[in-house]
Amino acid sequence: MWLTPPSVRYSSDHRVPSRESVRIVASLRRSYGWSIHLGVDEAPVACLDDRTAGIPLIADGPSAIAYLGPRGTFTEQALQHLGDLSGRPLLACDSMVDALFAVNDGAAELGVVPIENAIEGTVNATIDTLAFDVDLLIQRELLEPVSLNLLVKPGGSVGDIERIVSIPIAAAQCRTWLREHLADVPHDVANSTAEAAAAVARSGDPTVAAIANLRAAEVYGLEIAATEIEDHPDNHTRFVVVGRDTIPAPTGHDKTSIVVYQRADRPGSLLAILQEFAARSINLTLLLSRPTKTALGDYYFVLDLEGHIAEEVVADCLRTLKATQADVKFLGSYPAAGADGPTRPRQDRRESG
Repeated sequence: MWLTPPSVRYSSDHRVPSRESVRIVASLRRSYGWSIHLGVDEAPVACLDDRTAGIPLIADGPSAIAYLGPRGTFTEQALQHLGDLSGRPLLACDSMVDALFAVNDGAAELGVVPIENAIEGTVNATIDTLAFDVDLLIQRELLEPVSLNLLVKPGGSVGDIERIVSIPIAAAQCRTWLREHLADVPHDVANSTAEAAAAVARSGDPTVAAIANLRAAEVYGLEIAATEIEDHPDNHTRFVVVGRDTIPAPTGHDKTSIVVYQRADRPGSLLAILQEFAARSINLTLLLSRPTKTALGDYYFVLDLEGHIAEEVVADCLRTLKATQADVKFLGSYPAAGADGPTRPRQDRRESG
C-alpha cells in the first residue's frame, strides 16, 4: 500500500488497538497527509475505540482463501495450521502470483503465499508482485518446516528413476542429494510440488519421480523412494497471509514490511536508508535488493523491521524515508512468528503427516 491518502483500517483479528496506537495513526493522517491507500474503499474509517471492536478482517467480498494449489502443496499444509481460518472455502490457484491477484481483484478475501525459504532465500515472484502489481497488506506470518521427499509410483525405487518432476525452488533445496544420487537425471518443471506429484500419479510410469511433501504422497497415492532429501535439516519456509485493506492491531511482538525506492543511485544511498533505522534503534530482520525492471543496475529495497506502524518511532522513521526517498510502499504491520508467534515445530509437522 502506497503511503498516500486517504485512510487506514485496523483489524480486530488479534486485539483492539490501544487509544495511544490509534492516536499515532490518526496523527499520520492529519499531519502528514498520508496513510494506507485502501484500493477498495476510499471512505475514511473512524479510529477504533471500544464501540468498534467488531470490525471484520474485510467487510465485503467472498470469504475464500486463495493459495498455491492443487491439494498437497506446502501452502495447503501451512493453511492447515492456521486454525482460526479452518472451515473457510479454499481457492486453489495455479501460481503464487495468481493467488495474490485473486485477493487483489476481490475473488478471495485472503491469500496465503510463500515469501522466504531458509535455503533458497526470498521467493522473488511473491516479493515482486507485492512490490509492483498489487495493493495488499500482510496480516500475519507462519514458519512452516519443509521436509522434501522423492515420490514414485508404487513399486518404484531410486535406482529406477529416469526423470524428475518438481517446482525449481524445491529441487534447488535438494541440490546435494540429487547430485550424489541422481546427477544425470533430467528435470521437468511443475508449478508446485503437488502438481509434480499429481503428474507422476497420472503417468503410471515407475521411472518418473516427484519432489514433494508427505501430504502429496498421501493425496496422490505415491510411495516414498527417499525421505528428507533437503540439503539442510532445519529447512523452513515463511508464509504470509495477505488481505486488501486492514492492519492487525499491535501485539507487542510485531513486524513491519516496506519497499523503498531510491531517489537516485549514488554513493551512500543505501547507507542513508539504514541510518534512519539505526538512529532510532529499530532492528532490521530482512534487507533485500531487487531490480526495478526499468534499467540494469537500478534496484529497490525490501525491508522487514521489528515494530508496528502504530508505534511513534516506526511511524517517524517511515515519514522520514518517505520525505527523502523516491517512494515508500507499506506492505503491512503484523504479528511476528518466532518465540511468541506461530512457528510450527518440525516434530509436530512429521507427526501430522
